[in-house]
Amino acid sequence: MAKKLAFDKLLLAAVALLLVLGLVMVYSSSSLIRAQVEHRVLLSSSPFFKQLFAAMVGLAAMLVALQADYRLLKRPAVIYAVVLGVITLLVVVLFAPPLNNSHRWLFVGGVSVQVSELAKVAMVLFLAYQIDRKWTRVSHPALVLPCMLLVGLFSLLIIVEPDFGTGVILIGTAALVLFVAGISWRYIAVALALLVPVAAFFVVTEPYRMRRLLSFLRPEEDALGGGYQTLQSLIAVGSGGLFGVGLGQSVQKLDFLPFANSDFIYAILCEELGLLGGLLVLLLFGIIGWRGYEAGRNAPDVFGRHLAWGLTTLILLQVLVHMSITLQLMPVTGTPLPLISYGGSSLVTNLAACGLLLSVSQHA
Repeated sequence: MAKKLAFDKLLLAAVALLLVLGLVMVYSSSSLIRAQVEHRVLLSSSPFFKQLFAAMVGLAAMLVALQADYRLLKRPAVIYAVVLGVITLLVVVLFAPPLNNSHRWLFVGGVSVQVSELAKVAMVLFLAYQIDRKWTRVSHPALVLPCMLLVGLFSLLIIVEPDFGTGVILIGTAALVLFVAGISWRYIAVALALLVPVAAFFVVTEPYRMRRLLSFLRPEEDALGGGYQTLQSLIAVGSGGLFGVGLGQSVQKLDFLPFANSDFIYAILCEELGLLGGLLVLLLFGIIGWRGYEAGRNAPDVFGRHLAWGLTTLILLQVLVHMSITLQLMPVTGTPLPLISYGGSSLVTNLAACGLLLSVSQHA
């Protein structure tokens, strides 16, 4: 059995700094909402206190994952219980009351849970488990078919909610994990040939997705409609300059930029902390990527290697999509910035994922 080492302090420090920065930015970017809430209901209902509560739950989950042996997760009973549980929740959430015209959240005891966040980690666990069991047959249908079926089912159920962005992130993460595992190019070519028309179908058949695509290409032609968020995001980033307008001094968060504390929190961060603040966030996520992939490279088994690589890829892909949307490099989708954006489900699952990375790093 591999020797258990001390946990990766650099990885933990990067996670902790991003968590603290995220709480500060949620507090700042939610100032208008907070002012409205404090005059009507309890202070604990404000976005900041909800995020603080989620941070405490997430830290507890991270601590549990850090202290536990990640290899306990590769038991078939654990893997299939998690997968079946997530599939059940993904189906149940489609019949839950809608929120913001979508069925993404389950409400349990006054707490909302976004099931698609659980699906992200469950998918990585399943892929790592399958690769570990069939390592000598990576390109065999016995490995490829179960992985493609699960990823396809997860993605379809999530896109139907509708949450197109999360579905794309799931598919992208799975493709990268299987590619690194050594899957044949034939499967990748077939998958791409199937995905392109399917993605086009989902875009063309939903008017709001078509509007987002067209406004992404020409946002100034619909400055008060589909291109509004993109243009306001660019104004926020450009207003920050090198050093920013100052913490808490954002103008765009005052009801100009919708979802300022979640889908566009990086724009507010760049406005208040400037280019230097934006680069600091990039540096911290770069450290998580470096240490996460190192943890996978040094893992004592195939399961740990692909678990670490999969979770790291999942985090970094969300970062890439969120920042690309902020800077008009991608069409607008509701993708949070891990550890920073407002959203309890995202925060808890990402902290738990970081705990698993720390657990893998202890078993070199």
